[in-house]
Amino acid sequence: MHCKNCGNTFTGKFCNNSGQPANTHRLDVHFIWHDIQHGLFHFDEGILYSFKQLFTRPGHSIREFIEGKRARHFKPISMAIILAVTYGLLYHNFSIDTTKPFITPQNQSVNYAAYNEWMAMHFSWITLASIPFYTLGTFICFRNQGYNFIEYFILNTFKASQRLFVHIATFPALVYYSGTSHMKTMLAVFYLIDILLGFITNVQFFNRLPIGKTILRSIGSHLIFLCSIFVIACIGLVLFGYL
Repeated sequence: MHCKNCGNTFTGKFCNNSGQPANTHRLDVHFIWHDIQHGLFHFDEGILYSFKQLFTRPGHSIREFIEGKRARHFKPISMAIILAVTYGLLYHNFSIDTTKPFITPQNQSVNYAAYNEWMAMHFSWITLASIPFYTLGTFICFRNQGYNFIEYFILNTFKASQRLFVHIATFPALVYYSGTSHMKTMLAVFYLIDILLGFITNVQFFNRLPIGKTILRSIGSHLIFLCSIFVIACIGLVLFGYL
């Protein structure tokens, strides 16, 4: 075969020099549909495969990805961005109000509507910005397990996608309870689900540790995450003159 991209002579399905496929079809409707599937969503193997893995064998599949088994997975950062943008758009377009149960006579001066809208429009960035703080807790509590900070970052990026899948799947419940007194309970339930999924993933991922030790370290990791977020929030309030 002669590569149509670089002119290299090769055998097999792909050029060993440029990676160009040996078989290139004419551009037609089938090409456009495949390009949308593969390039934008990668539905043929990627995002649906990752979805299945994250809810059937989450820790094992993430560990395998980190160790090199990556061909069928959707890229973790791209997946987290796509899911976060999708959730943010749903949140915005359905005008979800999660703040009403938290309004008291003492804080009625706070513009919760503006806060709610800002959260919806920046949800993807907020999601990505939280991953390093999750990673910090994992890195501290699960040190000496053979993984570096970036590998723990990828672990927590997959876990962020896992949470986003759940939030998108349960979005109808948010629509139904939006602006009601039950919203506080719903948010607490979603938070507990997020923690439970994270602990299950950690138990599978760190399968060389005893389960009890993994759960204790997972609790410590989450507490470090909460403390770091609290410190950052206080710094932000001071900078903007709220404290």
